[in-house]
Amino acid sequence: MRKKKTSFPKKSALLFGAAAVLLIGSSIGSTRAALTYYSEDYAARVDMSSIGVTLLENGQAVSSRDYTEDGTWAGETDGVLLENLLEEGEKFTPGKAYDEEISVENSGNIDTFVRVILTRSWKDDGGAKDTALSPDLIELGLNEDSGWMQADVESSPERIVLYYNKALAPGETTEALCDSIRIDESIAQQVEEVREGNTIRYIYKYDGYSFALDAEVDAVQTHNAQDAIKSAWGVDVTVSDDEKTISLQ
Repeated sequence: MRKKKTSFPKKSALLFGAAAVLLIGSSIGSTRAALTYYSEDYAARVDMSSIGVTLLENGQAVSSRDYTEDGTWAGETDGVLLENLLEEGEKFTPGKAYDEEISVENSGNIDTFVRVILTRSWKDDGGAKDTALSPDLIELGLNEDSGWMQADVESSPERIVLYYNKALAPGETTEALCDSIRIDESIAQQVEEVREGNTIRYIYKYDGYSFALDAEVDAVQTHNAQDAIKSAWGVDVTVSDDEKTISLQ
């Protein structure tokens, strides 16, 4: 058994001014979605075919990578996530749910199972990661009954690990694993009132903070899927006899 694992660096999805949006001059930064691709190559049993995955946001391709049998990448795109979260001139509002549908397309030529890892985190106004704020304040509207299974053992407040329970044929797309993103409004309610003469000034505790959302996608071929998934992802799954569905053990 020979294993191929190829990856490229992942960069955070940053949205600046989660609390400062209540003030003048708040802004939104850019983010890059990242894909990590795993392929189990059972050379004695399978002729290696073209395989790839594409990350979709609100129906539009954000990032993709396609693998070819000669060991090279046929194509790669590296876009930005959350780029179109706001309308032109709109300010971000804590407590408001914004459309954020994340799904995965099989852009290769072989059936695959896919996994997505979402990572939520905060950064202070100096750009350093902040652990005082809970990642749970970054709320994703995960879709129940969508075919996505959350692995509770692998997940944490910062990291959400999801497996799609159906095999994806070439050209097929998963159901959206989430449909919205929202920052808990409590972050904008932690404010200090400062009186300066006849003037009252409000200082927001988390002025200048930003939140980060990273998306990482893995794909594994369906042939001999139980062993492939165990080898690539280190988890035990039950695979249907026709290798069309999986369930977590």
